[in-house]
Amino acid sequence: MSPASTEPRPLLDALRAGTPLPAFPEADVAQARKLVDDVGGATASAVEALPEALAGAVLEAAVLEGQAALPEALSASSVKPLAKAAKKALYRLRSRGVTPQEAPKEAPPAPAPETLPTLVTVVSSAGQYGLLLTRVVRGGVELLQVIASDEQGVLELTRTEQSRGDIRRILKHALKNGFGMEVSREEGARLLAEAAALNLRTRTPFPPDLEAALRHHGVQPQEPEPLPAPEPDDVRRALEGDQLHATPEIAEWVPPDAEVRGLMEQVQALAGSPLALSGPQRQEQMRQRVLDAARAFFTPEVRQRYARRLWRMAAFFDTTGRALQADIARGEARRLFQGLDEPFSLFAETLFAKVLVLAAAGAQAQAAQGAPAPDAPPAAPTGERRSPGGLILP
Repeated sequence: MSPASTEPRPLLDALRAGTPLPAFPEADVAQARKLVDDVGGATASAVEALPEALAGAVLEAAVLEGQAALPEALSASSVKPLAKAAKKALYRLRSRGVTPQEAPKEAPPAPAPETLPTLVTVVSSAGQYGLLLTRVVRGGVELLQVIASDEQGVLELTRTEQSRGDIRRILKHALKNGFGMEVSREEGARLLAEAAALNLRTRTPFPPDLEAALRHHGVQPQEPEPLPAPEPDDVRRALEGDQLHATPEIAEWVPPDAEVRGLMEQVQALAGSPLALSGPQRQEQMRQRVLDAARAFFTPEVRQRYARRLWRMAAFFDTTGRALQADIARGEARRLFQGLDEPFSLFAETLFAKVLVLAAAGAQAQAAQGAPAPDAPPAAPTGERRSPGGLILP
């Protein structure tokens, strides 16, 4: 092969004419013929794999056919001689008025939708909780305030428009004072959907605007998922459940009024019994009355209700840095939900035992003031609390 035959143009003519090129490997020659036949579809990596002279012939084909994409791509090649040849090819193309087509510019990413915090309050003794949901509307913010019950569903619902600053102040005040915890908007919408499903199941009428609220937040009434199965360590947690009643939030939990009255009648009957009982015997009898009342109250339905309350409180304990209480609450919740009886839940027993503690404290307070002792313990606080902006706090 003469020296001239390694120049790009003669070599390109030889490739197109099918002339044998014994100076190059047959496989490379065959690949170069394919590339020059379809130079518009040739890739930079395929050309880089060729011997330098054959690659130059492919570049020459691109120049002759006015194809700027391949030289543009090869101008940034790590193979320096090839990059230099590609730049020369681009110069020749530009001199003929051919310029590389600009790559389409990526559209700027769409701004993320504005999100404002969603708040769910702690669960009250009666199973009520508050929910704050926000939605951006017409440049403002719609604030949805919900009071729901884990026995009936959504009880109250109000919709107002607030400024973003007011919304943030309301939520900041609620979080600072431990009224509840922040959750995602999706989680808040799910809680609303589950509460609405309870309305349907218990035939509790929908409050005004509930259907619109479900639609605006993109959900429909849905039943909650079951709680996970118990874990091996949950048996130990069942023996630590009384610790939950030492938390300020669960300390206010007491049984319903009917169960409180029934227990007090049992205790008063024991106090008036003609049987001569020693102090320890009387204490054991009272404990048995408490245990019987707790076992009778915690039916399968009630167990699942309190299990879900504790599951939600466990999340709240996590957000407030109380990992131990969160673990105990989850362990109790799993066992209660699955109906495990033995060992019996110390959380459930303590729920009734503290009725007697409250009764004794009330009697001592009355005695100190010179008033007759009450027949029943004072009721749990029921005064309505509201956050700034009017959120009713259970």
